[in-house]
Amino acid sequence: MVLNNTVIAAINFVAILLSIPIIAAGIWLSTQVDSSCLNLLQWPIIILGVLVLAVALAGFIGAFWRLPVILLFYLVTMFLLILALAGLVVFIFVVTNSVGPGHLAPSRLFLEYELDDDSGWLKHRVEGSYQWNRIKECLSSTSVCTDLNQTYSSAQSFFNSMLTPLQSGCCKPPTKCGYTYVNPTNWISPISVTSDVDCMLWSNGQTQLCYSCSSCKAGLLANVKREWRRADLILVLTLVALICVYIMGCCAFRAAKTDEIFRRYRQGYT
Repeated sequence: MVLNNTVIAAINFVAILLSIPIIAAGIWLSTQVDSSCLNLLQWPIIILGVLVLAVALAGFIGAFWRLPVILLFYLVTMFLLILALAGLVVFIFVVTNSVGPGHLAPSRLFLEYELDDDSGWLKHRVEGSYQWNRIKECLSSTSVCTDLNQTYSSAQSFFNSMLTPLQSGCCKPPTKCGYTYVNPTNWISPISVTSDVDCMLWSNGQTQLCYSCSSCKAGLLANVKREWRRADLILVLTLVALICVYIMGCCAFRAAKTDEIFRRYRQGYT
């Protein structure tokens, strides 16, 4: 019985360690400009990771001090958390499965994105004016665009750069608009601006730029989906490891209960 409880405690200690990558994935997303401005996924991941940590810690304490009620609580609650983590993994995979392909602009190395190429649940999160005004205000308060002025000193270096989808969509006018480059966030308007809405929405004001453009929404979604898929990979690996640890914990708990029954039988309690 002592040996089995030690094994259960060791298994729960591993579960405690497995909560770290879950929490780390949420914290990493919160440090990314687009994900933090969209503010959808990072906190559910962090909260789920903290719950896994708390339950695993409870299981460790229950095994160390031989408290069957706490161990049973651990097994039931951890099972529910594993289901929640699996649901989150599937949800992320589904909502990031439709990604706008991006279009290579003439004489440019970076891609440009259009909102019409996208579809799905995430697209609806940026289409409403209330939601986008909040996101736009958040984006304009960051240095995601102004940093480009320090990075690229000439038009050719800028055109040959590999901009992120967010920078491509929000920090410059679409190439089809025909604006003339001054610096990455300052462009001269053509004599005749096309009727494209994004072309008319562009502004050299550093807090406006193309933050109101559909291309900015498309670029943000492309960036977010790329980051969410990276986080999802971490969650998938953690989920597999957590399932293995949970199965070993169930086997150890069952063995401990069997040893207890045999011990009582030998002592004449049955």
